[in-house]
Amino acid sequence: MAKYKIKTHSGAKRRFYISGSGKILHRKCHMNHLRRKKRPGGLRLLSDKLSASPANVKRLRRLLPYA
Repeated sequence: MAKYKIKTHSGAKRRFYISGSGKILHRKCHMNHLRRKKRPGGLRLLSDKLSASPANVKRLRRLLPYA
């Protein structure tokens, strides 16, 4: 008998992704709203990606089983 498939969390699959080395990455916040006010250097800093905190990695692996 085949195993059951686990559903991927639809909110997590939009917000997080797995890098080539296996790290879980996400975008920084404050990028989409009121962009005209923000200075270009600040917007460049916000465009970088961050790796997920070690406290949340175990939970995120469970939410993204096939990523």
